[in-house]
Amino acid sequence: MNCTKFPMSITMFFFMFSLLFSCILIFVTIKGKVLNQSKKPALPPSPLSWPIVGNLPEVYMNKPAFKWIDGTVKKLKTNIACFRLGRVRVMVVVSPELAREFLQKHDSVFVSRPLTMATEYSSRGFLTMGVSPWGEQWKKMRRTVTHELLSPTRLRWLLDKRNEETDNLLYYVFKQCNNPDGSVINLRVPLQHYSVNVIRKMSFSRRFFGEGGENGGPGFEEKEHVDALHSVLHHMYAFWIADYVPWLRSLDIDGHEKIVRSSMGVFAKYHDPIIEERIKQYWRDGEKKEAEDLLDIMISLKDERGKPLLSIDEIKAQCNEFLFGVDGPPAGAEWALAEMINQPEILQKAIEEMDRVVGKHRLVQESDVPQLNYLKACAREAFRLHPHAPYNLPRVSLIDVEVAGYFIPKGSHILLSRIGLGHNPEVWEEPLKFKPERHLGENGSSKVELTEPNLRFITFSTGKRGCIGSSLGSLLTVMALARLVQGFTWSIPPDEEKIDLSTSDELILAKPLHARARPRLHESMYPLAP
Repeated sequence: MNCTKFPMSITMFFFMFSLLFSCILIFVTIKGKVLNQSKKPALPPSPLSWPIVGNLPEVYMNKPAFKWIDGTVKKLKTNIACFRLGRVRVMVVVSPELAREFLQKHDSVFVSRPLTMATEYSSRGFLTMGVSPWGEQWKKMRRTVTHELLSPTRLRWLLDKRNEETDNLLYYVFKQCNNPDGSVINLRVPLQHYSVNVIRKMSFSRRFFGEGGENGGPGFEEKEHVDALHSVLHHMYAFWIADYVPWLRSLDIDGHEKIVRSSMGVFAKYHDPIIEERIKQYWRDGEKKEAEDLLDIMISLKDERGKPLLSIDEIKAQCNEFLFGVDGPPAGAEWALAEMINQPEILQKAIEEMDRVVGKHRLVQESDVPQLNYLKACAREAFRLHPHAPYNLPRVSLIDVEVAGYFIPKGSHILLSRIGLGHNPEVWEEPLKFKPERHLGENGSSKVELTEPNLRFITFSTGKRGCIGSSLGSLLTVMALARLVQGFTWSIPPDEEKIDLSTSDELILAKPLHARARPRLHESMYPLAP
């Protein structure tokens, strides 16, 4: 009897000892973690959040989400705020000093992109440069785009194609001026299609996919193409719940995935046949065909072994992505002209500069842009006051890091608020007023560029993930505005006191810019039918 109890006592003793030792080990481990965490700097200020889902309910219920987010940052009275969306922490920054900490001082840490449903579709599985996460694929495409496709040399090579489209913009607007006393013109249509036409011409050597429209305007195919483009852009970083709670993606709660899939189908319908036929021609003719556009360049690129550098899917994906950066120039030009028409003294200064630099006996060219300081100041002010998107393309932290005294965990998303930066009263005097002179310096002679390296507002971002096409975007914005200012006398439509500057939830003019136009050059100066 005693012999049977003894082993049980020994067993119980070891069991209790193991349990006690485990508890001590757990306690020490937890205490160590707490002590380690206590040594870390604090996270940025945060709003109250729900268990597990964080602030996703507020983001889902408040549309557009950026208004709730930026409003919350203001309520917290902070220059940086941390929002928890599912398991992802999203940092929103509204001061230039902090923006420079993230995108300049710690640029190599915040060099990746988040994986979202819309960017996955738009890049054919992250094959492109702009939206791909940090890695070898991104490095490859960045080298290719920077050195082979959008280099200064390549942009000069494509000048004639851009000139054709600036001529077509002028021709189209001129043909709308049927009334000698001036005609009211919807400028959103020609401006949006001008930017896309330039990319089509540079990529595919064509303006239209079909017959085109009257007087050089868009036809059905081009309108469908541009509508699909804006649909994808609207959904690209849209705070879609499934991007933060991946298991919800199969449910497609808001129908976003269906919309993006359909829109990318439009791109495939118009782009793929051109690309595939061009590749077949290249295989047939080899090196004999002289390159005419970016598509030819992409097809002809070789790696160190003499094999094609880019796959067919990479070519198709990058052709798509070239179009995703063209929403800024037309929006900037539309906003700038609307503000200038409402303030005729500003418009008159731009006209006087145009007549002084270019005159009325030739059309303004890209080579004139460096001298059009005041006009560039108008475009720059439009980008500051009226950003075309609420945030820059998000960055993702590769590691845990301390920034400006705050703890930024690995995997955090970093968003710079375009409105928060551009409207910051600590940076800008009268931030809600359109004042181009603020960009000319104290003596009014500072050289004006559309880029803003100090991040007091955002045009084309900066750093390793900054926009490679910033010079092209600047040219498209300024040339569109320059041709319209040189070519026409603009005024408010009859029976209206002012151009309505109300802003839509997409941050464009709530109503397309309708303005009265009258030709101000001799008829012989306007381009002939394209």
